[in-house]
Amino acid sequence: MDQLDNIQNLIYVIRGQRVMLDYDLARIYQVETAQLKRQVRRNMERFEGDDFMFELSHEEFLRCQIGTSSWGGGRYGVFAFTEIGVAMLSGVLKSKVAVEANRRIMRAFVCFRHLAELPLAATYIDLKKQIEGLRSEMLAILADQNDINEMTSAQLDAISTALAELQSASRAADTIYPQRPVGFAPPANTETP
Repeated sequence: MDQLDNIQNLIYVIRGQRVMLDYDLARIYQVETAQLKRQVRRNMERFEGDDFMFELSHEEFLRCQIGTSSWGGGRYGVFAFTEIGVAMLSGVLKSKVAVEANRRIMRAFVCFRHLAELPLAATYIDLKKQIEGLRSEMLAILADQNDINEMTSAQLDAISTALAELQSASRAADTIYPQRPVGFAPPANTETP
């Protein structure tokens, strides 16, 4: 299973196709990249068309590299092999190692395809339903909160109005009925002998 995971990590999506790069394939087939490319160029009629193999542009190569800065070749760029291109490689590289490696690679492509098609579609539909449910719940909560805010605002306005009325009534009462001072007051104009 680890070999399958390792191979799946070497499958990239470039130009809308799942591909493996020539130097990764050469490492799996236990041959030099130059030897793999030589065999491909000698049998180019097997790889005609972008659905089998294509050469990466420099930008495409850089996008699929992590921590690698060398541009994968001199005169020829990096070849990207599609699933059927990798299958075609089995007819070009005929060693026992290449045949066994090709089996593992084909299994990785099939597994990758199954992973990409089945669970993600169901997961996507599930997630979409969950997101819609959360969205409607959030909208309901925000609407309730808006109603609460409006009611609270109306209540605060009523309290403010009542306080203003109480203050104006208190001032009016003070002018009509002056209050006597509270506490001890000395008697007014008393003569002492």
